[in-house]
Amino acid sequence: MSAVVLNGTELSKKIKGELTKDVATLKTKGISPGLAVIIVDGDAASRVYVDFKKKDCAEIGIESFEFNLPCDVSENYLLELVERLNADSKVHGILCQLPLPKHICEDNIINAISTEKDVDCFHPFNVGLLVTGHPKFQPCTPAGVMELIRFTGIDVSGKECVVVGRSNIVGKPMALLLLAQNGTVTVCHSRTRDLAAVCRRADILVAAVGKADMITADMVKEGAIVIDVGVSRLADGSLCGDVKFDEVSNVASAITRVTGGVGPMTRAILMKNTVLAAGCQIGDGFK
Repeated sequence: MSAVVLNGTELSKKIKGELTKDVATLKTKGISPGLAVIIVDGDAASRVYVDFKKKDCAEIGIESFEFNLPCDVSENYLLELVERLNADSKVHGILCQLPLPKHICEDNIINAISTEKDVDCFHPFNVGLLVTGHPKFQPCTPAGVMELIRFTGIDVSGKECVVVGRSNIVGKPMALLLLAQNGTVTVCHSRTRDLAAVCRRADILVAAVGKADMITADMVKEGAIVIDVGVSRLADGSLCGDVKFDEVSNVASAITRVTGGVGPMTRAILMKNTVLAAGCQIGDGFK
């Protein structure tokens, strides 16, 4: 069998098309959605990602504010910037590109962002709402993965779902979103015994570790949906996912590529959260 390749680029275009209409509606009511992005001496990958976000904002009609800071910026300066953005009525979403330099405590910055503008869904308050099943915002990458799974037409309810990786950004919230759809969820990590055996149980397998080609065909159940979130850069500069695509695509029923897969969906959900945050200002709360 040969897997259907899930096209995140095309699906994200559909989502952004719908958001464009929502933004136009908001503007008739005097609200122009705005997203502020803070980047501290970002590497090449972060720079590219931020540029894509700016492009997405321009396509949809969201105003983009970028704050590009040097690597020696103080934590106090960054906290003061966040407070200014919290108070700025033109800014509806605030995103701080991670990771930050080691002298800055990421938790302090995340916790300083207003829960009403936390479009990444990193603030503990919003994470708590997610855990209890009443999220204000959905975490961008996991929610993008759910859209890709939904596109396959599969009903998550009752399915064996395995998430490889337990990060706060992807692994843990991914498990929560699958659980919210009544999936039977197992989270794997570096201490998991017989990872291959656990992965082979999965009807839906999400790999989010950042270890090149760690998921091979012998670890995948025939007909499974395989979503590759992890990205590694090889010595030659090329990008590689957690899933050995050429092998696994012969076993899975649906699969994502490293490029054009989860990445565009992450950004689409970020745009969706920003529009939602703007809509909440006037009580519209676009879904």
